[in-house]
Amino acid sequence: MDLISIYKQDYNPYPICRVPPCLPRETNYTSNVKMDTIPTYKGDYVPWNESKREMIKPDNKYHPSEAKFDYRTTVQDDYVYRGPVATHSCKPLNPAHMTKAPLEDLTNYKLNYVPHPLEKRFVHEYEKYKPSETPFDGLTTHKQSYKGLAGPPAKIVKPYQSMPTHDLPFSSSTEFREKYQAWPQHPMFTRKPDVYVPPVEKMDLQTTTKTHYTYPKGQPAKACRPLGHVQKTTAPFDSCSTMKDDYKPWHGKKAKPIIPVSELTLPAEPMENLTTFRAHYVPHPPTLTKSFKPGWLAARPNMPLDAETTYATSYTPKEIVKCLASYKEPPGYVLQEIDAVGHKFYRPVSEAERPMSSKSKERRSSFSGNGLYLPGPKELPMTA
Repeated sequence: MDLISIYKQDYNPYPICRVPPCLPRETNYTSNVKMDTIPTYKGDYVPWNESKREMIKPDNKYHPSEAKFDYRTTVQDDYVYRGPVATHSCKPLNPAHMTKAPLEDLTNYKLNYVPHPLEKRFVHEYEKYKPSETPFDGLTTHKQSYKGLAGPPAKIVKPYQSMPTHDLPFSSSTEFREKYQAWPQHPMFTRKPDVYVPPVEKMDLQTTTKTHYTYPKGQPAKACRPLGHVQKTTAPFDSCSTMKDDYKPWHGKKAKPIIPVSELTLPAEPMENLTTFRAHYVPHPPTLTKSFKPGWLAARPNMPLDAETTYATSYTPKEIVKCLASYKEPPGYVLQEIDAVGHKFYRPVSEAERPMSSKSKERRSSFSGNGLYLPGPKELPMTA
């Protein structure tokens, strides 16, 4: 199979090129006339200065009752809780079907399966490593295969730089040093130090104190202060000191601040949860309203529900009529004239011009006999 399909044989690829966008040409209408920002509606329809008419609708707003509401409903007063209802389960019993026949563990797999003997698994034996007897000369495959080509050595491409012929030292003088010379200064006066002459006599290291103030008996005086005796005690440390025992704190009372007498009398009770409603609310006994709800019958009559209602007996279905304004040419009407604004006026077709059926007569009788008005192209069509 050469993997050549009919698509590859007959299909000729075309060069890919960018397709220009198929957009309409933009037309800009420019005019030098000053724009009038007042629309036609505001220019032609001027509001009349008429006073607002009083409403004829009577004031039927909801006025809540001023009597105290006891927050109880008629259902709470009349409904008696009868407790849970014990229901009877209609679910059939599902007894376990016990059979005395022994379970057969024979399956199609056990009956039809034929075991085949397994072949011996191939075990690959690795060859033992034998070190090479030839000595290692440090050459690699790269060094043996890639050797330098025979030929003259490479020449230096760097241009030749000629050395200066003179051997003059580098001059350290600059333009600043040549123009701005230092002022002549007098040499500083230095006194030559005297030459140290060591004394010839032997130096006496005895001081005046050592000479005149000597010990009376030739030994230093001993201290007469007895050694401090440390008393070891096993009593607990009471952390009392002489300072704490002698200087005890005074039991003084805190002075009350001098506050002027306020004119506002504050209540003795805490004000954290006290509101104006709780302070001034006077509880009244609840007024019990009489219930006019009819009594609940204990046993309901076992009669079927009548499916007939007032809506089902008195409702007469009517035919759905399509609005004539949605037609391009309304049936039963002839175009009479077109207004300057674009409004179309139609007149009904007479009996002599076109015969009509009973349904079309009923449809025509629902409109006025003067004619039919359809909105212009700029106005929105309204459904009848």
